[in-house]
Amino acid sequence: MAIRVKLDEIIDGLESQSDESSSFLNKKTGEVVLMTDYAMRAAEDDEPLEYLEDWERDLVAIAREISAETGQYIPLPTKFDIDEYSIMERFCMSLDNQEISDILCDLIRGSGAFRRFKDAIYRYGIEDDWHSYRDNAIKEIAIEWCRENNIEFEN
Repeated sequence: MAIRVKLDEIIDGLESQSDESSSFLNKKTGEVVLMTDYAMRAAEDDEPLEYLEDWERDLVAIAREISAETGQYIPLPTKFDIDEYSIMERFCMSLDNQEISDILCDLIRGSGAFRRFKDAIYRYGIEDDWHSYRDNAIKEIAIEWCRENNIEFEN
């Protein structure tokens, strides 16, 4: 019987990741786990766990399961797979107001693109449009990932 997951939990897992952490789905329980790089290193180095808090020990135990590649845990798309810049770019090109679209497209080029983009969407009063567009894009990534991995989901 296939596990059924809540799509919101997959989305939360996608959005919770950082440069120092990744999310994994436990295929047996449907739980999404945010795994720190520290816990993964501790699991791979087989470090002693006595000095860790209980919750850290639990995390390292899960990291060991992930490292063992038993198939129980599968990685969610990383923040690099999500490519928020690309989502931002598509948003800019989707706007009906061609002038704002052109301005935003120019602003997202080069260093500091995210800050300039954020400032501009507030200046033009389209931050709600951006958040809705981004949320839908992340949701589509989550749905596609579930389908590619034969994971049943519910909204």
